[in-house]
Amino acid sequence: MTYQEVIENARKNLGGKCKACPICNGIACKNTIPGPGAKGVGDTAIRNYDAWQGIRVNMDTLYKLAPVDMSLEIFGKKFKYPFFAGPVGAVSMHYSDTYDDVRYNEVLTAACAEAGIAAFTGDGTNPEVMKAAAKAISKCNGAAVPTVKPWNIETIKEKMDLVLASKPFAMAMDIDAAGLPFLKNLTPPAGSKSVEELAQIIKAAGIPFIVKGVMTVKGALKAVEAGAQAIIVSNHGGRVLDQCPSTAEVLPEIAEAVKGKVKIFVDGGIRTGTDIFKALAMGADGVLIARPFVTAVYGGGEEGVKVYIQKLAAELEDTMRMTGAMTLNDITSDKIRY
Repeated sequence: MTYQEVIENARKNLGGKCKACPICNGIACKNTIPGPGAKGVGDTAIRNYDAWQGIRVNMDTLYKLAPVDMSLEIFGKKFKYPFFAGPVGAVSMHYSDTYDDVRYNEVLTAACAEAGIAAFTGDGTNPEVMKAAAKAISKCNGAAVPTVKPWNIETIKEKMDLVLASKPFAMAMDIDAAGLPFLKNLTPPAGSKSVEELAQIIKAAGIPFIVKGVMTVKGALKAVEAGAQAIIVSNHGGRVLDQCPSTAEVLPEIAEAVKGKVKIFVDGGIRTGTDIFKALAMGADGVLIARPFVTAVYGGGEEGVKVYIQKLAAELEDTMRMTGAMTLNDITSDKIRY
């Protein structure tokens, strides 16, 4: 199966809510992006993609030829590549009923684990979403990251007990989901968390904790203060705040402030192995990609996911070779230009 075949198959299975565009750049969707949509005109998702395209890579082939090593070690686990599948929940509602959350998580986590990377699993108002995620994580021997939304403390504890039983190597919270309308309407209320509340949650987790949704230096420092072991520079795919800067715009200053204190990941508009290279050169330890993995699952199941992973890996390897970077540590800021 080729990646083009994956895209073509996905269009038949996605039910029209997602158009399975050859390049997922937000232009066709704007403020109707699958999920709860986007606020305002939906310009942030487009800005996410465009910002990466404004960065160039510096070619340099004058070096001693050696094997390229794309492996990344984090929290005591070694992964073949420095990219991961991002969290998505309620797929039957937001995409189509070709897959439900149980099957989607099974396919995604299994394919990612077999290909040497990890999948982040999603969450939702329906308790079955997290149950399905926990079941899938357990099946792949904990080689995945459950992502819990910023519910009220009582709900978080319930979900945490469920996911910790699946023995994941790390746990995440997408704090940027505080901007989703359905969270605001809950009783008791859910949403943003103070440093003290976040510290309480991280302590209760007892495993490496990743805070997703950091978009400022101040936010990154708060996550460090709360005890997070990693952050994800993310604006929730551009869906929760219109006129928000892109993740590429804020990544360098955040990396400069907290590099070495926490692991740094970034998502938002990253679509190719070359984009991954740019993110690493700007200070990220790794990246997350979410929506294209939905297309991969709907377009080819486990094989579709593996095809997309192979595509990203080949693009990253080629970019590393053509810039003289043999390891991830060689991908430094001088490898790119703005």
